[in-house]
Amino acid sequence: MTAVFKREFKSYFTSPLGYVFLAIFLFFEGSFFTTLYTYGDPSVEIIFPSLSTVIVLITPVITMRLLSEDRRQKVDQALLTAPVKVEGIVLGKFFAALGIYALALSPTLLFQVIVSMLSPSVNWLVFLNGLLGALLIGAALISIGMFISSLTESTIISCILTLVTFLLLLVITNLASLTNQDWVVAVAEKVAFVSLFSAFSSSVFSVVNVIYLVSIAVGFVFLSIRAVERRRWA
Repeated sequence: MTAVFKREFKSYFTSPLGYVFLAIFLFFEGSFFTTLYTYGDPSVEIIFPSLSTVIVLITPVITMRLLSEDRRQKVDQALLTAPVKVEGIVLGKFFAALGIYALALSPTLLFQVIVSMLSPSVNWLVFLNGLLGALLIGAALISIGMFISSLTESTIISCILTLVTFLLLLVITNLASLTNQDWVVAVAEKVAFVSLFSAFSSSVFSVVNVIYLVSIAVGFVFLSIRAVERRRWA
């Protein structure tokens, strides 16, 4: 897994994808912090809900090639015949994408340090709760994107399908409300885990939300492993 992780993580910086993802992410991240700083708001955790739409729109950039690119270039044949477990291959790729995502979020720690030096009312626990939520939601999104990537050898199709899926997660609650059915809205609210950005940015820590997001990430990583194993024995 370590070798796959290093190879995959390095690949983000040998192609434009990693730089494009980081550039867009850091631009909006910096813009939101500048706005907060200008208005004297010490709540850096507000940045995470503000970034939710940006995260949904650009995360497919780092997931679209996770498994589809190797399949298209037939590199997966070498990986699958190597003395490496499929779980190690998939987890290495997953954590590489999650590493890039975490790297994009890391400047918020600097923002929090800057604000805490200027304001005594800064609450580090609330900020860390928001950061944890952003990481877990990102992990869930990346796992879904990786699973979609395992279903096709086209990175373009993978990107489009992932983007459409993420957009549905973003607006599914609004679409459900059009039905005027309470149970449909209730189900949609559970499915639309992207809305949890705001929940994590509050002062309330929810073990249920943590378990829910971890379960999504683990579930789709498991499905990705099964998809790769199916090709291995095909």
